[in-house]
Amino acid sequence: MSRESFDHETYLSPLTWRYGSDEMRAVWSEVHKRRIHRRIWVALAAAQHQAGLVTAEQLADLRAHQDDIDVARANEIDAQIHHDLMAEIRTFAEQCPVGGGVIHLGATSADVLDNTDVLRIRESLDLLLARLRPILARLAELIEARADQVCMGFTHIQPAEPITVGYRLATYGQDLLEDYHELTRLRRRLRGKGIKGAVGSAASYARVLESTGMTPAELEALVMKELDLEPFTIATQVYPRKQDLRVLNTLTGLAASLYRFAFDLRLLQSPPIGEWSEPFGTQQVGSSAMPFKRNPVQTENIDSLARYVAALPRIAWDNAAHSLLERTLDDSANRRLMLPQAFLATDEILRKAQRVLDGLVIRDEAIARNVAAYGAFAATERLLMALVRAGADRQAMHEVIRQHAMAAWQAVWAGEPNPLADRLAGDADVQRYVPAERVHELLDAVGHVGDAPARARRIARRMARLVTEIIGDEG
Repeated sequence: MSRESFDHETYLSPLTWRYGSDEMRAVWSEVHKRRIHRRIWVALAAAQHQAGLVTAEQLADLRAHQDDIDVARANEIDAQIHHDLMAEIRTFAEQCPVGGGVIHLGATSADVLDNTDVLRIRESLDLLLARLRPILARLAELIEARADQVCMGFTHIQPAEPITVGYRLATYGQDLLEDYHELTRLRRRLRGKGIKGAVGSAASYARVLESTGMTPAELEALVMKELDLEPFTIATQVYPRKQDLRVLNTLTGLAASLYRFAFDLRLLQSPPIGEWSEPFGTQQVGSSAMPFKRNPVQTENIDSLARYVAALPRIAWDNAAHSLLERTLDDSANRRLMLPQAFLATDEILRKAQRVLDGLVIRDEAIARNVAAYGAFAATERLLMALVRAGADRQAMHEVIRQHAMAAWQAVWAGEPNPLADRLAGDADVQRYVPAERVHELLDAVGHVGDAPARARRIARRMARLVTEIIGDEG
């Protein structure tokens, strides 16, 4: 099968068609990559025109054919010479009878390839940031709407003390807000290799620029200004591969935040808890064997892809640590896989998270049922403190409460209503210090959430303010 003939008769990556957006695929496409290559060659020629090395006619010829990408012709040449960048140079040169002879003058492959990669990373980060903003906005809405709704908190996946639905959502919102800031900082810190030649010394450019009055640094500044990209001060044949490691680590941070949200939702969707669930279409099939199933397939997919993203920084670490002396090529093949796959998988994680949040089902009756079943256990601490303040022995009352609680657990596990409040309110030792009606009040978990609603609203407003400010700036 030829390089231009792809269909489902051969292996295709799921990221080619199943996961990720068309926009992200376009960023990492061969056509877009080669278009950026040509943009860099034209920028280099424009700077060399200012130095008197390239004529106006040559530069105009390059610009006229800058977008005439011909992948098929480049692949024909590559099959003969086994150098894909040189194949693209020759393809471009064939199209430019006037300017073809000055393409890539003084450059080494990485001057083009590395700057191309950074420009694509930047475009990819812009897409991820654009996907994350509506997620933050939706979460902020849900947090505000549910800030006061009391639900059971869980520690060790066991009922603990009550919190609110909004507060739980705020834990995800806070993580994602920090991820947004990290992505923004990463984008701001991105640097290109610059135009520095084979080992980073710019010696080839110094030779080309002899007697022109332009220095290699001035040439680099002109090219990078045209690309709107700051260069590293120091680079070898390639930009420092630690930058790739920062990129991958930042993506894994975002993936970790959404992994936790998705995993929690999977737990909460389990019928014994039953408080939340992801949207489930009217025609959706949950299981090929069990027609009744409502499997959390979208959140499971988020977690599956997030695990994959989490595995990729190891490759970036090796590339950074093993970037020996001024260059080795043992990172080239894996970067062709690692970078686009990391961004496409993260893109799909965000797309799925948006769909889940937009259709998130929160079941008030299940939340109330669980508070009724388990809330009294959590509120026993309040009763114990009230008993001690009234003069009771703390250790003695702790044992009284413990015995009643163990009996109440047996009833709950048997599917009966929680009898703990009635048992404690009817205990003579307890009534000696706290009247029965007050016991019932103290064991009502609804009032035992502290300042969780207020703090949830604070983070929601920060999230909403960020999104509003960005929309205002873009407007």
